[in-house]
This record gives sequence, C-alpha cells and structure tokens, in this order.
Amino acid sequence: MLRIILSIVAIINASYCSAEEMSWIQVSLDGNGFEQTGTNQPFVPWGFNYDHEGDGKLLEDYWDDEWKTVEEAFQEMKVLGANVVRIHLQFGKFMDSPIQPKKASLNRLVKLLELAERTGLYLDVTGLGCYHKQDVPAWYDELSESERWQAQAVFWEAIAKTCANSPAVFCYDLMNEPVVPGGTRKRTDWLGPAFGDKHFVQFITLEQGGRERTEIARDWIHTLVTAIHKHDKRHLITVGMVPWSLDRPGLNSGFDPMKVAGDLDFIAMHIYPEQNKLEEAIQTLKGFKQVGKPLIIEEIFPLKCNVDELKQFITRSREYATGWLGFYWGTTPQQYREKPEDLPASITLGWLEFFQKNAPEFQAH
Repeated sequence: MLRIILSIVAIINASYCSAEEMSWIQVSLDGNGFEQTGTNQPFVPWGFNYDHEGDGKLLEDYWDDEWKTVEEAFQEMKVLGANVVRIHLQFGKFMDSPIQPKKASLNRLVKLLELAERTGLYLDVTGLGCYHKQDVPAWYDELSESERWQAQAVFWEAIAKTCANSPAVFCYDLMNEPVVPGGTRKRTDWLGPAFGDKHFVQFITLEQGGRERTEIARDWIHTLVTAIHKHDKRHLITVGMVPWSLDRPGLNSGFDPMKVAGDLDFIAMHIYPEQNKLEEAIQTLKGFKQVGKPLIIEEIFPLKCNVDELKQFITRSREYATGWLGFYWGTTPQQYREKPEDLPASITLGWLEFFQKNAPEFQAH
C-alpha cells in the first residue's frame, strides 16, 4: 500500500516536469557549480546511487523482467527529494564484442531515459562497470591495453549516441573508481579486490610500463572523452575518483585530479568519513577542490561513521562541494521502520531521514 501511495504522489509531482520542461545542466558561469540553461538558476545535485536493489541484483539483472521495480524506485527517490540518480551500466551487459554494442540494452537505456524525464530526475550515467566478475566476458579480459581502451570507446560512443538528445542526463561518469597500477610488476587481473560480491575498483592498464601514471590516466580519459564527443558535446563528463587519488604519501590511484582533470567538466570524488576523523576527510575535500572545477561527492554513506557524524561532515563540506549522492536500494523509510531490530536497516533509515529532511536546504546551496 505504501508503495502505491508514494507512486501516486510521485506521478502527480512528475506531471509538472516533462522532457520539454527539464532544463539542460551546464557548469555555472563562475565555474564553481552548475546551473540550468536558459534560466541560469543554480542546480545542486542531491541524490542517490541506485546501483542495485536490496537483494544485490544489478540494474541490468532485473530491468527487463521487473521494470515496475525500477519505476517504483525512481518514484520513491523523487518523493525522498532527490534530483539526481546515479546508474551503473555494466560493460558485459552492453557489449557483444569489442566492436558491437547490444541493441536490446541500448533500447532499455532509452526506456530509462524516458522514465527519468517523466519523473523529473537527472541521471549520472556511470559506465564500464564490471561489478560482477562472472558477467565480465572472457574476450574482454584477453584484450591488450589499447584494444581494451578501444572497446571502452565503442561502449561510450554507443551510450553517448543513445543519450545525446535527452536533457535528463546530468553527466557521463567514465568509470567507477579507476586506478593506474604503479611499479614494475605486471598485474594479472583488471579488477581490484571484491567488496562483498562486487568489484567496484578497476584498473585501466595491467602495467605502468615506464610511463607516468598520471600520463596514462590522462590518455585514457582523453580517449573516452573523444569517443563521447563524436555524438554528444553537450552533456558534462567526469570520472568517479577514490579519495586516495591526491598526490600524497602512501596509497595513490594514479588519478591525481590536479593533473588529469583537463578533459573533465567537473570533479567527482567518493568519500566515506571515518569515525572521529572528520577533519581528515575535510582536508581531503580541500585537496580535490584545489583543481578549480566544480566538485561533487558522488558517493557518501554512514559506512565508517554514524549518521550524526555524517551530518556534521556533509554540513561542513558545503564550503567545498556543490553536490552529494548517497545510496538508495529500493526500500522506503517506512519499510525500514517496520523491520525487526536490525543495525544495517537502522543506519540506512537514519541516512534516508536525513536526506529527505535536508533536501530543500541543500538543493538551495
């Protein structure tokens, strides 16, 4: 019953926001944030990663047979106050071969664009996912670095051609948490360690080969941005960076934002503040902001701290960031309240309540 009520409310709200009424989003004239074209009204991303449902299935695993689940989730996110939804497209679900995209998946993406337009939600379209290792084609892992990059370029050409005319696309995110390996040792696996049953970190090469790591990252970004621009020069482009991308002692991803951001329209970074280390997280944000382009926190959640500390961090982060995306996994706050005593459910409920309550304030950032 609750989902039905939420759906009705969202449909009523969405009736006032058609594809014609959705403004295209661009970097603001001052270069510090985003604005709606035509009106030049500020646009502040406040939304969710919709990377999987509660059962762990990825979007492409159920969007054919359970499309209503996707529709309900978008309606629920709208009711919670979101204006952006980050979706994660899996390479193996969109490519039949290094040169042949899957038409059926592209058609389903068109349907998702139409849903976003009806609901009035902008999409952060993140690509090249290999989250479920069992879904990665064997032929993809056997490609050389240059062949793999070209296959990724074909993927992005197909996505950009499909999305080019939709104002509902906020941005393209080239890849979730890419890394350039360092040292002389050659890797044997393109994927980083699993988190649960999913591989969120991915390597863009198997070996440094005597090159500067940031040079490899720049070349890779340029290759994919060029592919997108063949069909779409209007939508914004970024890449989702891990917090250890800054050029600091210790672990480093090779994607130093100060050196690789030339072809990117804005900086997207992921951060999960740790308990009693909020100042350290703020200093990391300051490092990313020094690039001089708009900065959004593309992933954030009370994973390593409690909800109260996360509230403090997000409030303080407003000095540097101009957008925040948390997580939504298809379960409404009321459904969490009805669950038996459960710590993960309680944490997620606390996040969703904070998100909904503060949506108007943060979107007016």
